[in-house]
Formats: sequence, C-alpha cells, structure tokens
Amino acid sequence: MTDTIARFFRYVLLFTLGLVGLFMALIFMISSAIAVGILYIWARLRGRPFGVKAYWQQRSAGRSAPAQGWQPPRRPYGKPGKDEIIDVQVRDLP
Repeated sequence: MTDTIARFFRYVLLFTLGLVGLFMALIFMISSAIAVGILYIWARLRGRPFGVKAYWQQRSAGRSAPAQGWQPPRRPYGKPGKDEIIDVQVRDLP
C-alpha cells in the first residue's frame, strides 16, 4: 500500500514538473515572438529590410574582409610531396 502511495506522489511530482517546464517553454516562445515582432516593426518604421541576411550585412559592415579560401600550413623544410614519408608507431598501453 505504501509503495502505491509513493508511486502516486512520484507521478504527481513528475507531472507537475512537466507542466512547469511546458509553461516556461511557452513563456520563452511568446517573449521571443514579441521581441521579433518589435524588431520587425522597428525595421519597417526605419525603412530597412528585416531579415537574417540584412541583419548580418549590417553587423559585419565594419569588419575586415574574410579570408579568400583555405591555404595549407607552410612547412619549414621544402615542399610537401608524394615522396614525403611519415612514420607512425602505435603501441598498446598496459
């Protein structure tokens, strides 16, 4: 009998925690929607487009140009090529 009552209280606690988490997620979603709505209205009032691309262009306007591609690291002794040999030894640790 006590095991049944303990299980019941555990389930009630779990259900309550689930409802609290759901309520917190709902508040977060509503506040995020309100914030995006305010940003949209503010952008329209200023006559600027609202979107991720426009926001990113505006934020990165003051930065320097990004690198023009990946370049392999320089080697101090000669060029890397097919004749380069790499010796690797593997040992088992006890």
